[in-house]
Formats: sequence, structure tokens, C-alpha cells
Amino acid sequence: MQAKVQKWGNSLGLRIPRSFAAEAQVEDGSTVDLSIQNGSLLVRPLRARKYALSKLLKKVNPRNLHGEVPTGAPVGRETW
Repeated sequence: MQAKVQKWGNSLGLRIPRSFAAEAQVEDGSTVDLSIQNGSLLVRPLRARKYALSKLLKKVNPRNLHGEVPTGAPVGRETW
């Protein structure tokens, strides 16, 4: 499919046809990554990473576990 690049303020804009947007799962306000690869413009949707606490905790082991970190004496009405 061909599309036309158009001036948008001081930049250039490209309209994404609805069928392409649906297939790429992008919508108004989606964040995309723009890059150049071998002289071609690539537009890729960025997906928010989803973290699960249980998976993150499985990565904790004696080698990467640190001890307590001193933060100084209590300030104000803090109680330890």
C-alpha cells in the first residue's frame, strides 16, 4: 500500500490506514519506535512491559542480594 508523507508543523507526518493500525494493534496515542534500517524507515509499536512480582523474585539469589543500606539517623518524628 502506498501512502503520502505530509508536512505537519515543522515535521512530517504519515497516516496509518485503519486496517494496518488494527493489525499492528496501534491506536490514537500509541507510542511507536522509529528507526532506520538499511535505508528504510521502520515504525514499530512499543508494548508496555508487564512484570509479575513472583517472576521478579525468582531472579533474586545470594549473589545479587544485598544487605541493609544505612540511611542515617531518624529525622523529625520518624521512629525505628
